[in-house]
Amino acid sequence: MTFSSIPDLSQARLGVLGGSGLYNMEGLENVKEIKIKTPFGEPSDLIRLGNLGGIEVVFLARHGRNHSFTPTEVPYQANIWAMKSLNVRWIISPSAVGSLQEQVRPLDIVIPDQFIDRTHQRPLTFFGGGAVAHVSMADPFCNTLSRLVAEAGESLMPEGRQLHRGGTYLAMEGPAFSTRAESNLYRSWGCTVIGMTNHTEARLAREAEIAYSSLAMSTDYDCWNSEQANVTVEQVIENLKANAKVATAIVQASAQKVGELRPKSAAHNALKDGLMTTKGKVPEKTKEKLYLLTKPYWG
Repeated sequence: MTFSSIPDLSQARLGVLGGSGLYNMEGLENVKEIKIKTPFGEPSDLIRLGNLGGIEVVFLARHGRNHSFTPTEVPYQANIWAMKSLNVRWIISPSAVGSLQEQVRPLDIVIPDQFIDRTHQRPLTFFGGGAVAHVSMADPFCNTLSRLVAEAGESLMPEGRQLHRGGTYLAMEGPAFSTRAESNLYRSWGCTVIGMTNHTEARLAREAEIAYSSLAMSTDYDCWNSEQANVTVEQVIENLKANAKVATAIVQASAQKVGELRPKSAAHNALKDGLMTTKGKVPEKTKEKLYLLTKPYWG
């Protein structure tokens, strides 16, 4: 993959999509809140824009600051579109997950590199309405950004907790947790963690040409581990609080690295060879709706 057609990243911003337990971004300076309307509706909450580690950061709580949206109800298209409209070219996504493997203990963190999608009520594309695009999802996370986040995070993990590089994230619809049969099925597939949000974001981020990486924070052993109590909301919330502090530190360190390196990613021109419909054949209404994403190619 060459990066010759990637636009200037010197003024680009870093996006952070805060998950369960992370509804604010500590350390942001000169914060202002922005309300954005998109062709896909309103984002989950007001956008918070501020400075962190030498780079402008755009923070959004994916479930809303009061955790008002179920995983199915999160306005994924609006959230990613809003990030793109603010010149976000990298997204770090902290989120709560259940562990499907013994070696990933509660309070560990995984930087996954693959997905399996088991959702069925999500918008998985910005396209349609007379415009078709097929982007590559062979490597759904940005390897460059994920490596940077892992390097920043390893030295910040508290004693007794581990950061795991690589693994498969099983995306389920939710909001209920898995059955024991489902949990064991996903384990048999070799999945590492299970969550409800990141896959949808990653697909849309790729179409928006934004590099995407996940901080998957293990809160429990799902329900497959008969030696552990079945997952409960109380257990998840308790571990979310413990995870939020280290996740914030990792995001802060990663922001500094992104600000220094401005890393190029194959994601930054993912639509270059993905647009299938000829511009002249796209209905004007659809063309206007997609302009933010397609302007480098359709003008």
